[in-house]
Amino acid sequence: MRIASGKFLTSLGVTVILRLMKVTKKTFGVLSNGKKVHVFTLKAGDLVLSLSTLGAAWTSLMVPSRLKKTDDILLGYSTLDGYVNDISYFGVTVGRYANRIGRAKFFLGGKEYSLFKNDGENTLHGGRVGFSRRIWKAESYEERDGVFVRFELKSPDGEEGYPGNLSATVSYGLTKSNEIVVDYEAEVDAPCPVNFTNHAYFNLAGEGRGINILSTEVKLFCSSCLEVDDALIPTGKILTTEDTPLDFKVRKPIDKDIKALGNMGGYDHCFVVNGDPGKLRPCAEAYDPFSGRSMRVFTTQPGLQLYTGNMLTSVPGKIGSVYKKHDGFCMETQHFPDSPNKSDFPPAVFGPGRDYHEKAVFAFDW
Repeated sequence: MRIASGKFLTSLGVTVILRLMKVTKKTFGVLSNGKKVHVFTLKAGDLVLSLSTLGAAWTSLMVPSRLKKTDDILLGYSTLDGYVNDISYFGVTVGRYANRIGRAKFFLGGKEYSLFKNDGENTLHGGRVGFSRRIWKAESYEERDGVFVRFELKSPDGEEGYPGNLSATVSYGLTKSNEIVVDYEAEVDAPCPVNFTNHAYFNLAGEGRGINILSTEVKLFCSSCLEVDDALIPTGKILTTEDTPLDFKVRKPIDKDIKALGNMGGYDHCFVVNGDPGKLRPCAEAYDPFSGRSMRVFTTQPGLQLYTGNMLTSVPGKIGSVYKKHDGFCMETQHFPDSPNKSDFPPAVFGPGRDYHEKAVFAFDW
């Protein structure tokens, strides 16, 4: 027997709240080329997650709080035009290669591959038209513990300068346990660097509440980080975080040591996740003292990029919001930036005989 969400069932003196899982799909808008963009909205547990087929993007995440209020905790846009013109990567799935590749080139099999320069002399988040600007094929499905959307995309040989025909599959799901479950997969018919992540900007106090993320308390399960140059390209050295502004082994507010970073203006660092790559393990925790909301992050990947919205400058957001510096933070689970040019980094080249498969989990409480 199906019982509507929020109804009560009483049996033998026990009252149980039944929460049904639900998926809806609607048209978000139409692009100038006539292609439709859709939004899937997932409901499971106490959370509601919306996902767009443009960029396989997280567009909103409704989460309760100890204040008995439910807020959207993701920065983003209310309209499709916002995402079409977005330069901040709000909530999008990034590929073929997330983060930066130095000098927008790499060597593989004795051949040099040149990429599009969209970050000074470097390439960032897939290039000029990365996966974040593509329409993904999508379908929803249900499993016992949650509801999911599977996104699929084909990237032809030579796109953005990368070799091989690549097939990408990304699944985002919402479980009854208030978790977002992420599964990244790719097959490519020639050796190629592959590195996917999601670029959600979180504000656990609630988007549009006028509270920045500097008071958000963060703990990282990362004892070291990558040294980078002035262009944020890794030098190849891995440094300990102990007793530095990058030391988050004990939970602390983001703003505690942020001024010690100097002209960087905030955190934009790739941390090395403790434990063995390939195994799902904790990498980060975040807690907002205003709302009582907390988030725990788990990953199979070797790295975690912590970014504190340093480059947000009066970005028009949702329903009149204007996003400024430090209004959101990103926790991007990923392979290390510039890995194709750093032989000592965990290998990020995939192809025949080695498919790409990584997972992440974002768990919420309040």
